[in-house]
Formats: sequence, C-alpha cells, structure tokens
Amino acid sequence: MQEKILILDFGSQYTQLIARRIRELNVYCEIHPFHKIPDMGADIKGVILSGSPFSVRDKNAPDPDLGKIKGKFPLLGVCYGAQLISHKYGGEVKPSNHREYGRAILEIKDTADLFLKGISDQTQVWMSHGDTIASIPENFKIIASTADVKVGAFKIENEPTWGIQFHPEVYHSTEGLQMLRNFVVGICFCKQDWTPASFVETTIQELKKKLGNDKVILGLSGGVDSSVAGVLLHRAVGANLACIFVDNGLLRMNEFEKVLASYKNMGLNVIGVDAKQRFWNELKGAVEPEKKRKIIGRVFIEVFDEEAHKIKEVKWLAQGTIYPDVIESVSVNGPSATIKSHHNVGGLPAKMNLKIVEPLNLLFKDEVRRVGKTLGIPDIILGRHPFPGPGLGIRILGDVTPEKIRILQEADNIFIEGLKEHNLYDKVWQAAVILLPVQSVGVMGDERTYENAVVLRAVSSTDGMTADWVHLPYEFLSLVSNKIINNVKGINRVVYDISSKPPATIEWE
Repeated sequence: MQEKILILDFGSQYTQLIARRIRELNVYCEIHPFHKIPDMGADIKGVILSGSPFSVRDKNAPDPDLGKIKGKFPLLGVCYGAQLISHKYGGEVKPSNHREYGRAILEIKDTADLFLKGISDQTQVWMSHGDTIASIPENFKIIASTADVKVGAFKIENEPTWGIQFHPEVYHSTEGLQMLRNFVVGICFCKQDWTPASFVETTIQELKKKLGNDKVILGLSGGVDSSVAGVLLHRAVGANLACIFVDNGLLRMNEFEKVLASYKNMGLNVIGVDAKQRFWNELKGAVEPEKKRKIIGRVFIEVFDEEAHKIKEVKWLAQGTIYPDVIESVSVNGPSATIKSHHNVGGLPAKMNLKIVEPLNLLFKDEVRRVGKTLGIPDIILGRHPFPGPGLGIRILGDVTPEKIRILQEADNIFIEGLKEHNLYDKVWQAAVILLPVQSVGVMGDERTYENAVVLRAVSSTDGMTADWVHLPYEFLSLVSNKIINNVKGINRVVYDISSKPPATIEWE
C-alpha cells in the first residue's frame, strides 16, 4: 500500500506546485477536486487544502464537508484553505485593507510548534490573497504573524490542524520546503519512500498483473514520455509490446533515422513507418494553425490505425499520458476549453476499441525524466527538449511545403547543434526556429536577394506553463545567424524572439 498525502484543489494556480514540492521530498501525493473527496483509507497520511481564486465570502465559494478529515487526519490549510477552516468553525474573514501580495517577513510566535520546527524567525514568505483572517475561533492559536497579517499562521489546540495565509510551495518562501517537510514527515510520519526506483519496481509488477499475456501497442514520438512508457511496458510484457513510430515528414533533420536506431538499441520492438508524402499531400494549401493541427492529428490516427491492424490480437493501447494531463481532465472547473488539438493522441481509443494503459499517469514531467534515468534510457532521448506533436507543421507559419520543410530543417539543425557545441543546450528548456511567411530584401555578393526570414526562439521554463526568453550570448547568436544565412539556401535574415510567456506563447502557432 503506497502511503499518500491528499491535496484538495480549490482551483489555485499553485496547486500542482504544492504536489511537486511534496514529491521532491520522496512523498507520494494526489490532487483531487474539493467536491470529489476520495475514501479516507489508511493509505492517506494527511490532507492539504489548496488556495483558490474564490473568497470564502462568495455565494458559490468551494465549501467541502471536512467531517471525515478535520481532527481525524493531519490537516494543513494554505491561503484559501486556512481562511476556509477559520470561517467554517467560527472565525471571521474580511477583505484586506490593502492587497496582501508579494514578499513578507514571518515573525514566529510559537517556536515549539511542529510545523515551524527549525524555521528561522524573520524568514521570508510569499503572500497572495485579497482576504485576510480578521479573527480566529477560541481554540485556535496564532503561531506566526507578519507586519500586515496578524494571523499569518494558526494551529487548532489539541488537534493536528494548521492554517497558513502564505504559500510555502513557491520559490520566494525561502524555508517553505522545510515547512512542508515538517508537515509530511514530522507531523504525518510519511516514510519518504516514493523514489524513481520504487516507482519502476511497483509499476512493472502492476503492469505484469494487469496485462498478463495480452498484446499492447504504443505510438512512439521520439519524446521523453512515450519513450519512458515504452521501456516500462517492455520490461513488463517484453515481445508482447509493439511500438509504432511514424515519420510525418515534420520531424527535425534526420531525426526519424536517429531515434529509430536508438529505440532498436534499447531492445524495443519498433515498426518505423515512412508516411511523409501522405502528410504533405493532406497539408497542401492549409494555412490556419488549428486546421493544420487537425489534419496532422487525423492523418496520424489513420496511419497508426492501419499499422496497428496488421498486428493480430492486440487488446491494449498504451499512452504516455502524464499527471498534469490527468489533473486537467478532472480539475475544479472541468477540462480546459483551450487545450490545443493534438495535445495527446486524442481520438485513438474510441476508434480502435482497445483498453487503455497509461503507465506514467501518476508522474510530473521532471519525475518522468528521473524514472527514465533509472531505466537507463540514453540522453539523446531523455535530454531532448520538448517537441510539439504537429512538429515543424506549426513552426512554418502559413502553408507547409516540402521546400519550406527543407529550409526549416536545415536552419533548425544549425541552431540546435550550435547550442550543443557551445554547452548551451541543457541550459535551455526549449529551442526552435520559426519560418516566417515574409520575405525580405538582402545583399549577397553583388546581388540583391529577396528571400525568407527565420526567428530563433529559446526559452527557460520548468513545465511550459510560464517561460522566459533565454539571454543567449551575442557572439553565439552572431555565429548561428551567419551560419544559417551562408549555408541555408532561401534564408537571408535571422531574428531573435525576446518575448516571454505570458503574454506570448512558446510556439508561434
């Protein structure tokens, strides 16, 4: 039985970050919407109530029944969660006199408190709330304050319930991780045995039990998620796993051949499918980004389905779904309406009448990489930057042609290889070249040219939700620009994208 911390989500932007911080402590945790509290079994060691964009005073504010939790399990309310506990049990929550947002200094009132054990007095924390706890019930005790927030943190006397009006999970709370350690280890007594190695061992055993001697198919993309899923399944079912790797003609230069060779060296049973021309034909004349995405997604499903039907008696379709995708589909407000098409291989399960197996659906992206390392997957795959499902199809603005793909592949290859040669690749989360639908005047030798412009894009990020442009050295950008213009026929201008997300996105389409 895997012990866990339960996080009840009230819609905060920070909820996933709480979970990731706890997992950094080698403690397993799960996020559930506040209105779908699971059975409170012995595997649950403690509960955290997240923040929320709501106010507890709102008419439709989230208000779960805590009867099976409070006083029976260690409980920590964070921001909205703290205000909810105070409000429900007789305290008063009011709008703040001024918005409490940003860094604050925490003054500890009770140095013996378990949650604050080992925390420095005057430690920095991060506030982000419009309401504040004006008064607390009689059996509540203030254990920390800030200059503007009297009830910075409280503890209910004679029961393991705490509330804090700051966010320990964010980087700006300098000892926040220690506070979370105090809660999950010192108060909940979690063993800290959730490690990549333990995940691998448990998952392989579970897959063996679940799949037995059944045949499984998996679509490989060359990316981290599908590759790690493939190796885990291969360890569990061996030759009963068939992997399909489709060349959609929109991959990076020579990537299909390189990645296919890597997969075969890893012992995977991989079927490589050259479908370039089919994708190019279908994309002819398509300009609008969403239309291109839908065409690429549809053709992939058709090709995958045809190849899968050549394999007899398949019962399972494996997917590299990871935990953020799962959380998204059961979030407080339901699935996001803005997810791009082809985010995952949507459409396959219903069409193929197969049972689904998702060996990574408990993991965040950084955990997938750590599991991959434990499995011995090579760096050529594990260290790859994220690459969009539609590939270069959404990095060519406007219509897609074989000639434009050639131009973009050659320019992209110079940029990516340059980053590797100058030891910059691992300092960048994602890098790309974008081919613009504009031509500009240039001079080469004694001739004027009228050719394409490309954009270099390099960002730093942890999960792609937010991203900042990377300050690549000018000397490096100069080298790459010169090399692209001198070596790629059809390009005479290179520019660098210095926009962050938000407001810009990482990809241009």
